[in-house]
Amino acid sequence: MNSQIIMAIIIIIIALIIGFIWFIKLPNNKKVANLKEWLKFAVVETEKLLGSGTGQFKLRYVYGLAIKQFPWIVSLIPFETFSLWVDEALEWMEQQLEQNEKIDSYINKEK
Repeated sequence: MNSQIIMAIIIIIIALIIGFIWFIKLPNNKKVANLKEWLKFAVVETEKLLGSGTGQFKLRYVYGLAIKQFPWIVSLIPFETFSLWVDEALEWMEQQLEQNEKIDSYINKEK
């Protein structure tokens, strides 16, 4: 039994290492594209959690989430650039809210 658990942990660690190496080898433009796609998810979840009218706090919250997900951000991307990318993701979210009732319902269902 213990050997199965140890083997599962080893497999998970190997998979995480392979995924990390794969991500590191991506060209920078692909990393940025992945980050920008992830930001769309992050701003939707943050909007759902914190609601509207909390702009700077939401930005800092998303930045904290991004640092956890993409630790390389701190050393490679100035905060001002990150903030612009969050603004782009927020514009995308606004469009989605106008065009898609399900997204609007997802974000606003508990408010």
